Amino acid sequence: MPPRPLSPHLGVYKFMYTMSLSILHRLTGVAASFGFLLFVWWLMALAGGHDSYVRAMRLLDSPVAKLLLAGFAVSFAYHFCNGIRHLVWDTGRGLERAQARRSGAVVVAGAVMLSVLLIWLGCRAFGQMTGTGT
Repeated sequence: MPPRPLSPHLGVYKFMYTMSLSILHRLTGVAASFGFLLFVWWLMALAGGHDSYVRAMRLLDSPVAKLLLAGFAVSFAYHFCNGIRHLVWDTGRGLERAQARRSGAVVVAGAVMLSVLLIWLGCRAFGQMTGTGT
């Protein structure tokens, strides 16, 4: 019996940033899932009454929590933008190499802009909830 052909090993592929964007899409999906669990916890604290809400806001006011929330915003923004790219690909458009590279750059730029907007809005809203913002 002839030997079965082997799958291409990772060493066969040349590095291309589109591969990194694909891996990053999977990682940000996982990170966004954990971020939504944190969001659900906050909603439960909000529904649980004043004392549970105050405890949650005290925890979310820590620098580590703020960094995690910013990371969640970035992961959500990238996953959202790249998900739209994948939806366009599902229609059969944008699959040529040059188009895929261009859309990758658009996704990164869009994710950066959306991340900045989400973090700015979140800081504004958090400041109003804690009484420290305008």
